Amino acid sequence: MLYQHIRDLREDADLSQAQMAKILNCSQQVYSNYELGQRDIPTAVLIELAKFHDTTTDYILGITDKR
Repeated sequence: MLYQHIRDLREDADLSQAQMAKILNCSQQVYSNYELGQRDIPTAVLIELAKFHDTTTDYILGITDKR
């Protein structure tokens, strides 16, 4: 659920993985690995994602479906 949520948020913002990676100050490959679930998302990055997308970490983590 977590990985689908960050992909959906990125796509809803009409951003590419490369653009999102630049915002998060990481490589496109690292960001891609977050979306694919191949790499754990550090807490600091999770918080930045929530702030950027104006949502909660609970939504990103799949604890709630309310954006």
